[in-house]
Amino acid sequence: MIEKLLPAPISAAESFHDDPVEEMYPEERALVANAVPHRQREFGTVRNCARRALAAFGVAPAPVLPGPGRAPRWPAGVVGAMTHCTGYRAAAVARAADVRALGLDAEPNEPIDDPGVLDLVSLPEERDQIARLATHQPEVSWDRLVFSAKESVYKAWYPLTGRWLGFEEARLTLDPTDATFTARLLVPGPVVDGRRLDEFSGRWLIGSGLVLTAVTVPAATG
Repeated sequence: MIEKLLPAPISAAESFHDDPVEEMYPEERALVANAVPHRQREFGTVRNCARRALAAFGVAPAPVLPGPGRAPRWPAGVVGAMTHCTGYRAAAVARAADVRALGLDAEPNEPIDDPGVLDLVSLPEERDQIARLATHQPEVSWDRLVFSAKESVYKAWYPLTGRWLGFEEARLTLDPTDATFTARLLVPGPVVDGRRLDEFSGRWLIGSGLVLTAVTVPAATG
């Protein structure tokens, strides 16, 4: 499924089931030694996805450990992102020469139950957009899609800035005609390849009971 969202030069891997915890590296197992078994399997499986994705670039298997802000530490010259939710794990990587940053997020295609949570993760104009879209395509949990897209935006933002980005600091516009979205930054964006980013662009898809979103910041050409 993920290959529809992230074509080459990005390498991605996904799993709809968990691998045994024994397949984790000792360094990884140590990080979740006190976690419940479900969390341990989730943690290890998404890292196995990352190793499979990295193998496409000839990267030898190795532990995938968290760095600052708990973002994954990738090998030199590589950018990437990981995500997991109930029944799904995925990772995507690319050469930094081709892609400057990646964001990836998966969520169940189910409405956010608590209206208070939606108020926290969305702006008033985004909630208006959600209501409009829901009248035409009720099979899509648009509120969950907004949340997922903002998670992908943050995962692309953080490696470029090393700073937190609040849900209220980016305004999302969804385009249902081509399953894309744009996140307009409401704070100064990072400078990438000599240009300041004022927005992030991404894609989304619905399938297998999931909402999947991805953001790619390509390297400048020419």
